[in-house]
Parts: sequence; C-alpha cells; structure tokens
Amino acid sequence: MSRIVRIIAFGLGLLGGATASQGPEFAQQYRQRLGGAVDELRQVIARFDTDAQVSGETRESAIARLHSNTDAFVSRQGAAMEANVERLGRLETHRTAMMEAGSFSRIALLVRDGDTDILEAVSRDFEPALPVTEEGVVSAAAGFIAVWGSLLLLSGFLRSLFRRPRRSAKAVQA
Repeated sequence: MSRIVRIIAFGLGLLGGATASQGPEFAQQYRQRLGGAVDELRQVIARFDTDAQVSGETRESAIARLHSNTDAFVSRQGAAMEANVERLGRLETHRTAMMEAGSFSRIALLVRDGDTDILEAVSRDFEPALPVTEEGVVSAAAGFIAVWGSLLLLSGFLRSLFRRPRRSAKAVQA
C-alpha cells in the first residue's frame, strides 16, 4: 500500500510541477499582450491628438468638445476616447511595474493588478510551454514538492488514523 501511495504521489507531484511551471509562461504571454495593447492604444491616441491639433484643439479640449456635443453618438465618442486615455495610463503604469519586477514578483503583480480584458485574452489563447527559464524550473520544482509532499503527509496522517492499535503481548496472554 505504501509503495502505491508513493507512486501516485510522485505522479501527481509531476503533474503539479508541470502545472506550476506554466505560471511564468502565462505571465510572459500576458506581458506580450500588455505590450501590444499599450502600443495600439498609443497609436489610437496619437491619431486623435493629431486630429485635435489640426483642428486647433488640445487632447483635453477635443474630448470636452465631443462630450458636450448634443449628438449622442459624438458624445459617446468623447467618452470612449477619454476611457482610452485613462486605460493607456493604467496599462503603461502596470507594464512598467511588470518590467521592473523580479521574476516571481511578475506573477504576483499579474494576479493582483492584471488587466481583466488582457487576462481573459491570454487565458483564451494560452499555449503551454516547456519551462527553460530559471523561474520556470523553480516553479516546476516548487509545484512538484508541494503536491508530492502534501500527498505523502496526507497519506501518512490517514494511515495513522486508521491504523489499529496493537495489543501488547501481556494483553494477549491474559
């Protein structure tokens, strides 16, 4: 029984290691999408700024002008551009934090402050990869040890609960 438990724990530990190793890969794919989103929003806002400047406006005055328009469609375009500018600021701040963070801190930042739209897109298109970076290997090892060790501890605990107490030789002779 003990040998079977160890084999199962080892196999599930390998599965845990493989799963944990994907954290850094997911964070890397997230950073790529984050960079793409920042680049695209910069282009959209740059075109808007150019159009505003050609019309003798600043970005802020052009957005205010769109907002105050009585045409609902035009007013919504002002709100949309204002949201684009705000989102670009958030994404740039988040991207800078991700780039400055250490290997494992990036995963924590992603979980804590990740952009939900980008996280959903990465989740939808995520492609697992073999971890060859230091953080990938360490994550794989930590996942293996966590699952394997937990299962061995749990099996030992359960065995101690169900183990029958042995009667002493004196109790048998009496």
